[in-house]
Amino acid sequence: MNLKLALLPGDGIGPEVLAQAVKCLQAVEEAFGHNFVYREAVVGAIAIDKTGDPLPQSTLDLCQEADAVLFGAIGDPKFDNDPNAKVRPEHGLLKLRKELGLYANIRPVQVFPTLIDNSPLKKEIITGVDFVIYRELTGGIYFGEKKINEAGTVASDLCEYSELEIERIAHLAFKAAKNRKKRLTLVDKANVLESSRLWRKVVTKIGQSYPEVTLDFLFVDNAAMQIILNPALFDVILTENMFGDILSDEGSVIGGSIGLLASASIGENNALFEPIHGSFPQAKGKDIANPIASILSAAMLLEHFGLFEEAMLVRHSVDKSLEKGVVTPDLNNLSEYTTSQVGDFIAHTIEESDDDFNMNDENIDLGKSTII
Repeated sequence: MNLKLALLPGDGIGPEVLAQAVKCLQAVEEAFGHNFVYREAVVGAIAIDKTGDPLPQSTLDLCQEADAVLFGAIGDPKFDNDPNAKVRPEHGLLKLRKELGLYANIRPVQVFPTLIDNSPLKKEIITGVDFVIYRELTGGIYFGEKKINEAGTVASDLCEYSELEIERIAHLAFKAAKNRKKRLTLVDKANVLESSRLWRKVVTKIGQSYPEVTLDFLFVDNAAMQIILNPALFDVILTENMFGDILSDEGSVIGGSIGLLASASIGENNALFEPIHGSFPQAKGKDIANPIASILSAAMLLEHFGLFEEAMLVRHSVDKSLEKGVVTPDLNNLSEYTTSQVGDFIAHTIEESDDDFNMNDENIDLGKSTII
């Protein structure tokens, strides 16, 4: 397969972890005879420093021309600590999502058996946990009208949703649930918010078209508790933008490190893949950042294009690195392996895949269940 991939390393540790994902994609090219073309562009704080714009037009053009985007991380303390900053790195990512029409953010949450002791939660609570969050990405309070009075003492952000915005992501979530454990949980705040009541109305109606999927509802405060108290309860979580942002970061605690969780952002014609972690500026340039989330994001990219065997091989190679303890210090404080060494190990394992990796129909179905 031939693919044109836009690389947006971004800020902080973004370039370091993205480089490892590219290594693994190049190993997939070698192992399977694909041809991926990579082109890089700036975004976020580094783009502001160079151009004054967190998403230069040249970067947007590159992303629109590409088959998919592989993203590093975004953010810088000099903007975080300045409440008066008019332009922020995050504005670039929000604009990119809107311009590419990336309305569905998909975040798998799972527990790696070899890392079960890394979690702050009890083993009996998290064993076998495997769910995925479908977060609406281009509507809601993040994109609503923003106001502040002249005195700067009163501010507001409008949370607004249309039926169309809810329908399109709800169909994706139901299709995913149909191919998984056939259970979908809508998370909202319908006891208080009118926008949440619209979500319930639309999702309930769509649910009638998926009779094999059990639909239930949780208020967001209860859902936040259940993700910690009983995470095995969940299969597919569907929710709006801000709730999904918060809950998916909470879900990262289950596996023991935010450096393990990948994500995909999907639209009608475009797709972007990124780790859910931030730019971790304290680790910038130290070669200690965990690249696994970025590498697993590359696996989701492969799945998106129907390359399920390739994606499963990447996941298998990640499992090998975890089993053999080839990990960064966030997963083992005694480890001396660097970011690049972990990437090298996983890429080499892909290239030299041994006979104990056997692709079968069950594995392919597991891959298909993540992204529709």
